[in-house]
Amino acid sequence: CAPKKMIIMNKFKYYFVLLLAGLAIVSCNKKDDDEVVVVPVRDYKEQYKADNDSIEKYLKNNYIKNVTADFDITFEKITDPATQVSIWDQQEYKLEHRDVYNRDVTYRVYYLTLRKGAGEAPCNFDSVSVSYTGNLLNGTQFDSSYGLAREFNLDIYANNIIEGWGEIMPKFNVGIQNAPGSDGTITYDNYGAGVMFLPSGLGFYASAQPDIPAYSPIMFSFKLFALKRADSEYNISNGTNIIVGDGVPTYKEDINGDGYVYDHRDKVRFPNMPADLIDDTDGDGVPDFYDFDDDGDGYTTRFEVTKPAEAPVTGISLYYPYDPIPDNP
Repeated sequence: CAPKKMIIMNKFKYYFVLLLAGLAIVSCNKKDDDEVVVVPVRDYKEQYKADNDSIEKYLKNNYIKNVTADFDITFEKITDPATQVSIWDQQEYKLEHRDVYNRDVTYRVYYLTLRKGAGEAPCNFDSVSVSYTGNLLNGTQFDSSYGLAREFNLDIYANNIIEGWGEIMPKFNVGIQNAPGSDGTITYDNYGAGVMFLPSGLGFYASAQPDIPAYSPIMFSFKLFALKRADSEYNISNGTNIIVGDGVPTYKEDINGDGYVYDHRDKVRFPNMPADLIDDTDGDGVPDFYDFDDDGDGYTTRFEVTKPAEAPVTGISLYYPYDPIPDNP
């Protein structure tokens, strides 16, 4: 009996070891399944090259099928090059581009001007009233206001607006408001209308959205109806930015006159901002549209812009009082 008992024991040990090995394998696989794999965000410059190639290919291989009287636009893929002129080559609606510095990339952003508009142009920190439709380059519509105007703040620090909107909408003008209708409806004439083609770096980039895969170039057709001017200076209270302004609208603190203001202290978006994009009168490192004392003379801009009409323009300051009292601002 002894040999049989030894055989049974050996078999038991064999199956016991086999069972432990199996559990270890299952445990390792489970760990692998549960682990979150962190995929590094793509390099912005390399992704822009791919996005720009896709956008230019789209512009050269699609044509404007129709533009309605209300500036609703449709595109289709070219099937007859003899009669269908590409978006790139057509001359009826001007295809323009704007160079945008962001995250150490200079993006060339293409946009179509369907109508410039007759009113004022917003700056990239104003609020706008706009209707829009968003599409992928494959034609998939991912968002739309269905022809109705919606209010958006273009300030990238106050809203989740995609950055491309604030870079292209200032190239258009708002409309002229008509008298309210009998039902109170407000309409606009001669509003700006266009289409922007955005590389993913000025869109959602690595953040996939419903119907928008990560790293997707996107395009928006839009109609720009109205704007509300910003005055962006703020105080911080309990960790919250409280907008108080300084009496000078943000668009008037665009010292270089390019229609845009940027916070060059934001080293994530603007690590090496070109000097000609910086609007900082006193050179204190705070852009004028966030600076309560733009010229650094010890007097707040809000005080200075309330100067008496008869005050003579003298001294070195840009604002009243033109001769500041150094020891008692």
